[in-house]
Amino acid sequence: MTDISSGALVRLTEASLKKCLGRLSGVSAGTWELLGISASAGTVEDAVKLHDFVNPRASAVYFNLRGGLPFTAIMLFDPLDMECISKCFMGYSYPRGAVTTQTEEVMLLELGNIVLNSLINSALNALKLSLMPSVPAYLEGDFRDLANGLAPGGDLKQNFRIITATLAIKSDKRSTRSEVIALVPEELARQFESLPQA
Repeated sequence: MTDISSGALVRLTEASLKKCLGRLSGVSAGTWELLGISASAGTVEDAVKLHDFVNPRASAVYFNLRGGLPFTAIMLFDPLDMECISKCFMGYSYPRGAVTTQTEEVMLLELGNIVLNSLINSALNALKLSLMPSVPAYLEGDFRDLANGLAPGGDLKQNFRIITATLAIKSDKRSTRSEVIALVPEELARQFESLPQA
């Protein structure tokens, strides 16, 4: 994976996430903060490695978009932090069990839908595209499970611009982090870079 300059994509990601997280902080029980954004180039495996995997398993909510906006948007969570995430989002904690429950999965899908759609809608608006909204999917597993499941078209070798945003999620004395990752094909990345600066 190579660090790169990707100004337009970083600016778009930063603006859309700050707006979304500000709204989440205003209506939910937690505080949602953007800690930082980076741009790099690499494969889906490189992108998934950006999650720390202190817990060998991670939860992912994602869109694999095709057609006019062919990129993948991913939000990664540590399932061991479900109590904190649910407290910050729903206002009450789901007791952590041995496995992720269907209720917890639905909660993560709803949260991911809000955050990832803010990013996708900003990208669509920037490129003046109109697409039907997608339904997010859920995936949980170890590094290999996630890399295989998140690779667009199952292609682990394809290179992307990788835009990574790290989020802090806090409530009372609890806190956790999440990553929002956009995998942008090079041709689409060049379209963003050619846009005039606002």
